Amino acid sequence: MERQLKYGLAAFAAVAGLVAVVASHGSHSVAPADRRAKAQEAVRVRLVQVDPNARHAIDYAALDARLQQMITRPAMVGMAVGVVENGRITFLKGYGDTIEGSGDKVTTDTVFRWASCSKGVAGTLVAKLAEQGKLSLDEPIADLGTSLRLPMAAERWATVTDLLSHRLGLYRNALDNKLEEGADPHALRGELGGLNPVCKPGTCWNYQNVAYDAASEIVIKKTGLSYDQAARQLLFNPIGMTSASTTMAGLESAKSWARPHSVGRRPLPMSDAYYRVPAAGGMNSNIRDMAMWMLAQMGEMPLVLDPKLLDTIHAPLVATPLERQHLRKFLERLHDPMYGLGWRSYDYEGHHIVGHRGGINGYRSLILFDPALKSGVVALWNSNTNQPGGLEFEVMDMLYKLPFRDWMELGHGGQSTDESDGNGDR
Repeated sequence: MERQLKYGLAAFAAVAGLVAVVASHGSHSVAPADRRAKAQEAVRVRLVQVDPNARHAIDYAALDARLQQMITRPAMVGMAVGVVENGRITFLKGYGDTIEGSGDKVTTDTVFRWASCSKGVAGTLVAKLAEQGKLSLDEPIADLGTSLRLPMAAERWATVTDLLSHRLGLYRNALDNKLEEGADPHALRGELGGLNPVCKPGTCWNYQNVAYDAASEIVIKKTGLSYDQAARQLLFNPIGMTSASTTMAGLESAKSWARPHSVGRRPLPMSDAYYRVPAAGGMNSNIRDMAMWMLAQMGEMPLVLDPKLLDTIHAPLVATPLERQHLRKFLERLHDPMYGLGWRSYDYEGHHIVGHRGGINGYRSLILFDPALKSGVVALWNSNTNQPGGLEFEVMDMLYKLPFRDWMELGHGGQSTDESDGNGDR
């Protein structure tokens, strides 16, 4: 708690000082919005730089050696990793290639897909609109004019919070198969109303993509902008995420972008299926911008994301016990899986951690951090293997000074058994 208070006061003092400095230089001629923007930019400029002086608990040489070993695994093509420690970016590096055999190296500027880590963006964006008074998170979904229909017309009482926490009473990944076959997501959201419910909304948890993207409709209706424009205006630009986008064009227009690959390193065709549900899976960026996103989620950009907003979206709202099956190799230390508004949370050896994972055909992603210590890790890679999953827990073990565990399974010659060509949160 003492350490948490120390870093929290430091962040507050830094922002307050920047606001005061800006205000003292022509406070009568500069509008409050301009002063706020200048203070925000000063924070961004400070945070975007890699700061080796903030390195304390993590052995970065050992981490880099592990990642260099990881990129030689049979299913790996390219990967980018970022670490934040003590509220500063302390490590950014790319490994491998953007395209198998091309020699085009992944750098910290290479753009990847976030897959289901996109859901944290949607949860944050909708909560931001609620903060502005444009909607209520307790409002029935039906009042917001989306295409979403639920069994037994439950959209009339299921709330925005139920939507963003996957508590809609639907079976897991409802109608994802039709989305991947090319069906229109708006029509599919209407079809959801004809399904058999598995529970009353708000009483059970089942992961969604088609239904979850009703969040993008809410954003569009409440801002009058496209989802991508709203995300840029309210989140990406203020945070300084210059490579971030939520469209396939945004990915493919990047100077360096990672192509998708199979477990066998075979290049895969690009698909727009999950770009058509951008709130569920449309996010792209380079690793630096993902690290900046994590800093903002840690509370290091309070002029963009207020601490109360972060408490709301990270709050553990619903237990997800079946997730323990996916995380079984980490259960020695990982407990109490929960879900909030686009964010997962856990107890890790007595520490509260927040994050998400993502998987779309040809891409994988992860973000995990300790909001109290303002430390965590982000990773993006462009193949269907889940093996780098475990990297986040190796970083956490260093952070908490726990005994080493080979969570990435690099200590043997075999391939990870946890691989998949599927989509969704992994």
